[in-house]
Amino acid sequence: MLDPQMKRGILDVCVLSVLCRGDSYGYKIIKDLSDCIEVSESTLYPILRRLESAGCLTNYSVAHNGRLRKFYSVTQAGRGQVEAFLESWPELAAMHDFIEGSIRNDEA
Repeated sequence: MLDPQMKRGILDVCVLSVLCRGDSYGYKIIKDLSDCIEVSESTLYPILRRLESAGCLTNYSVAHNGRLRKFYSVTQAGRGQVEAFLESWPELAAMHDFIEGSIRNDEA
């Protein structure tokens, strides 16, 4: 089970990566994320608000079946956050390997 703080940061990047594929709306974002992690509406919408406040995404409304559907669009700052995560991956992988090695050596 992931630490809640770690999961929060990774979820932000996962949401931004969905939006890097194209503009989307809440239900579709949840559906797209389900390939890698289960996210509820009560988890997603605070993330979207936080990312919007941080300038990582914007939103706009489109009429759909007589109702307005809110779409989200990633900004350059949001893309930058995804790129920064990807650039830091080797460091994260090295930490994982270190931790795993410590556990494996302890078991031996």
